[in-house]
Amino acid sequence: MTGREDLLVEIGTEELPPKALRNLMDAFAANVRAGFDAERLAFQAIQPYASPRRLALLVRGLAEGQEDRESELRGPPVRVAFDRDGRPAPAALAFAQRCGVDVGALGRSATDKGEWLSHRLVEKGAATTELVPGIVSRALDALPIPRRMRWGDRNAEFVRPVHWVVLRYGGRTIEAEILDNRAGDITYGHRFMAPGGLRVRKPADYAELLESKGYVVADFDERRRRVVDAVAKAAGDAGGSALGSDALYDEVTALVEWPVPITGRFEEEFLALPREVIVATLTGHQRYFPVQASDGSLMPVFVTVANIASRDPDRVRDGNERVVRPRLADAAFFWDSDRRRTLADRRAILDTVVYQQGLGSMHDKSARTAALAGRIATALGADAAIAERAALLAKCDLVTGMVGEFPELQGIMGRYYAAADGENPELALAIEEQYLPRYAGDALPVSVAGQCLAIADKLDTLCGIFALGKKPSGNKDPFGLRRAALGIVRIVVERRLDLDMVQLVDLALGAQPVRADPAVGTEVYDFIIERMRAWSLERGGFSPEMFEAVRERRPASLADFEARLEAVAAFVSLDAASSLAQANKRIANILRQAAEAGGTAVAGVLDPDALAEPAEAGLFEALEAARAAVDPLLAGGSYAAALARLAELREPVDRFFDDVMVMAEDAAVRQNRLALLGKLRDQFLEVADISRLSIGKA
Repeated sequence: MTGREDLLVEIGTEELPPKALRNLMDAFAANVRAGFDAERLAFQAIQPYASPRRLALLVRGLAEGQEDRESELRGPPVRVAFDRDGRPAPAALAFAQRCGVDVGALGRSATDKGEWLSHRLVEKGAATTELVPGIVSRALDALPIPRRMRWGDRNAEFVRPVHWVVLRYGGRTIEAEILDNRAGDITYGHRFMAPGGLRVRKPADYAELLESKGYVVADFDERRRRVVDAVAKAAGDAGGSALGSDALYDEVTALVEWPVPITGRFEEEFLALPREVIVATLTGHQRYFPVQASDGSLMPVFVTVANIASRDPDRVRDGNERVVRPRLADAAFFWDSDRRRTLADRRAILDTVVYQQGLGSMHDKSARTAALAGRIATALGADAAIAERAALLAKCDLVTGMVGEFPELQGIMGRYYAAADGENPELALAIEEQYLPRYAGDALPVSVAGQCLAIADKLDTLCGIFALGKKPSGNKDPFGLRRAALGIVRIVVERRLDLDMVQLVDLALGAQPVRADPAVGTEVYDFIIERMRAWSLERGGFSPEMFEAVRERRPASLADFEARLEAVAAFVSLDAASSLAQANKRIANILRQAAEAGGTAVAGVLDPDALAEPAEAGLFEALEAARAAVDPLLAGGSYAAALARLAELREPVDRFFDDVMVMAEDAAVRQNRLALLGKLRDQFLEVADISRLSIGKA
């Protein structure tokens, strides 16, 4: 079957969840693509479509069916398939019966092990029209829908009720029932501007038909471009520029099928509110786009995107303005009433807010975090009093009216309220920075107090949940512990904060109201290091072996860990790296085998006077010279320079292994040589276990 036609699949629904629409569209296309691959159906390209009332796919150049597939069944060897007279033996007869042919119709296959009876089968390819309904149904069943619904008396389950299905292959409709709907060739346009049915004659005409007759821009990306352009133009016409995140543009695109920009205004008095409050009111509640002037200040203007080309746009504008005014008035009320009490006055209320069952209240958590933040600040030589007070006030904005209405403003409002209370400016900033970084690539705390508070808060959360025995498992992480651990890693490493993480973990665990198993501290440290591993490999420049070479040393400081990792990466590029890595691997094996054999004091005292062979004496002298140069470098954390100096041991190490028999028959000689190798390995281990590196042979 070599012919090809275009395929159109459309699932018409009630309005789909706007925040999930793009993911549903992409997943539907990916699932159908996987279905075609699994069924061996060739195609040229897949164009996904999505709007509030539909998920659709246009498949270009889809083959009319599977190619026929040949296979070969192998039977018994010819030497046992026939008797001496050439008559078929039972083995040949049984094989022929299994193949459904006479023995004479069987073929023969020659291999390097002899000749065998065989039979070639031709599996006829199935038609595309037979396969597509199953592929589409399975693709829909596999969509990432957390909760499915049923409607009416139907048994089908989907994210929203389904009202029509289109399955057109070339010029014909594929007969099928999908989600309790018979597939047809009728699609529907805009709910209000073109509610009637539209017949799809050719799949390739789908998008143009919907736009020209149905007032629907089916292509999500094209519709998004129009939204962006329309909002930008409307904001420009108002004398400013629009503010909008990618997520907001995606959500608005998922809410409209025929985008029409409308510019509205609100009273200038509301501009006295904090900028973030106005933006949150307009974007979070209303999906409006705020407009800012060229100097960055907000204007009393917003742009909304209507889903209809109204004959009376002024009425639409008035309606949106009437909606936004009470929202801003509520925000102004919260702003005024919240400032009548200081954050410090609200601390007592935190005692009534449960943080986590078993871990006390928010008041308890803030007290634990304050103690930990103070210890971190002291370790960094910062003002512990500022860090501690910032931690005590950090959660107080959670019980304000503004954060109750806009949870996304927690921390931000704490900064504003702290500043209004006359608190230290660094303290106020730290309250906002406690949640940073909130996601991958997010900004890090700038203030030292903010860094101390962010680390302490995340570490308290990690240790508390681990102490309860609720650490993440598989892909489940309801408390966001992986994000918290990665946040600690990024702050400490990127800000080069020299902190003893093992000690801090012990302090945080000791402060928890539940007694943790002694092994929990190790689990928390390993959990943080595992997040560091994933982050380090994602950044590039480091291999898993490099990371494991450093992890073997279990550095208490993450900044120190990073410095060692950078040193190992630099060492790998040296000419001597391969030889020394192999030598360290060999030394590790020798020492391990000697220890397992017993009776040999591997860590015995080295007697330099007993090193009779020139190669072993030369290695000792080179090692002593290297140690004298390397020890000050290690003390100063100059690990790259230390490894570079140790790389100069390549020649004496190679000569040692060429000329010296380590496992000598004389026990005293053997022990002395093992002690020498132990000292050599220990010198490298001061930085990392380079025996874990596979750099290749010298």
